[in-house]
Amino acid sequence: MANFEYINLKTEYLKVQEKQEQALLDVINGENEKLFINELDDVYTAGTSANIETDYFNKNIPLVKTGRGGQITYHGPGQIVAYPILNLNNREKDLKKYIEDLEKWIINTLARVDIDAFTTDDVGVWVKDTNGSIKKIAAIGIRVRKWVTFHGIALNVNPDLEKFNGIIPCGIKTHGVTSISNILDKNLKNKDIENILIEEFENIFK
Repeated sequence: MANFEYINLKTEYLKVQEKQEQALLDVINGENEKLFINELDDVYTAGTSANIETDYFNKNIPLVKTGRGGQITYHGPGQIVAYPILNLNNREKDLKKYIEDLEKWIINTLARVDIDAFTTDDVGVWVKDTNGSIKKIAAIGIRVRKWVTFHGIALNVNPDLEKFNGIIPCGIKTHGVTSISNILDKNLKNKDIENILIEEFENIFK
């Protein structure tokens, strides 16, 4: 079984990125793989496919350009932003499978709290709300350096969903976003989900 180091941070995005970059170098150099479990201050992040001029509206929340794949998404309180720093040299050098494993990780986590989630042609994890509308509950954006992964997932536990109105989330105009709390009609906190997320991470990436 793999030996993982778990790092739990609650701070601003750029400080987390500094620590992630150091962790990435450590894993490249042979140290234990790591999983960051973050709760970030309000920020929009733009991936390499982002169209900032057309998809970014709320200038009261800062936008940071990042090297991950994907478009624009929101991070903030009430959302778990998890970064697996995994060495695919010791696993499978298959990015498609890695993304599928991330999706499975989220789906299995949500199943533990009785939420049926699924994938679509768009990267990420989706659910149906009480009206039957398809909405995104988790975003995925990754990057790989020397076959070591970084960046990762953002799972909506109980964020202020109004803040997604400041962007076109992940460039998708046809579906909205939701959260675990909305689907279950409960006022949950990140800590209510974190242990489940870690257990399912170990199940998938052991």
